[in-house]
Amino acid sequence: MKEPTLVDLSKQFAISIIKLCQSLSENRQYYVLANHLLRSGTSIGANIHEANYAASRADFISKMQIALKECYETSYWLELLTESAIISKSQYDEFASRCGKLRKKLIASVNTAKGQ
Repeated sequence: MKEPTLVDLSKQFAISIIKLCQSLSENRQYYVLANHLLRSGTSIGANIHEANYAASRADFISKMQIALKECYETSYWLELLTESAIISKSQYDEFASRCGKLRKKLIASVNTAKGQ
């Protein structure tokens, strides 16, 4: 079976983030945190998608690096939600694992594009 592409992985991750943020937003006090997570978690895939239509190698690298930064930001929000006991450790573990896979693939893509 063919391994999912970075675009596919990031889209599925974004969908999961959207669903998590919907449930968090039901409680008004978590709205701001959910909004930050929603923006960074969905931005990963948007930047990867945009990188696929980059005008140059430098543009591709730039977009992928932005996606990588968004990945790190998403990790931060997930950690904050977990340490505040807003999401469970098991939820965190699942999202952190998926975010880590995206991060590794993004790093590999950037390094390949840079010729490293």
